[in-house]
Amino acid sequence: MWLNQFTFPPAVDENFQLFCYFALQVGKARLKYKVMPPAVSGSPEFERIFRAQQNSLEFYPVFIITLWVAGWYFNQVFATCLGLVYIYARHRYFWGYSEAPKKRITGFRLSLGVLALLAVLGAVGITNSFLDEYLDLNIAKKLRHF
Repeated sequence: MWLNQFTFPPAVDENFQLFCYFALQVGKARLKYKVMPPAVSGSPEFERIFRAQQNSLEFYPVFIITLWVAGWYFNQVFATCLGLVYIYARHRYFWGYSEAPKKRITGFRLSLGVLALLAVLGAVGITNSFLDEYLDLNIAKKLRHF
């Protein structure tokens, strides 16, 4: 079946462990700074950790969609490598933001760049699939002849 041939992006999908780790850090911060649920405000340190986790969760659907589209229509190995870079960037973002707001910038820019690249690769792959299907023009095959 076709799903058996599509293994790399699902492996990156398993990054739920990273989000479990972020949630655990928020839980520890709640205890440390005495911010009991459902409160989401308290000390600035807690709020930074909480926002870092929330921001990461907000970007997660965009990451998953661009990862799968780039993997499906462009190249799953390349998309997976970019997915791993994204996970690293989000980890860096989380810890940078936890320390100080200005320290989040590097991880944020890296993760945004990866998302943009995944989106472009997905668009290129979809365009190539469309051209191949409806106009019998496969750009990838044409490029191989050069």
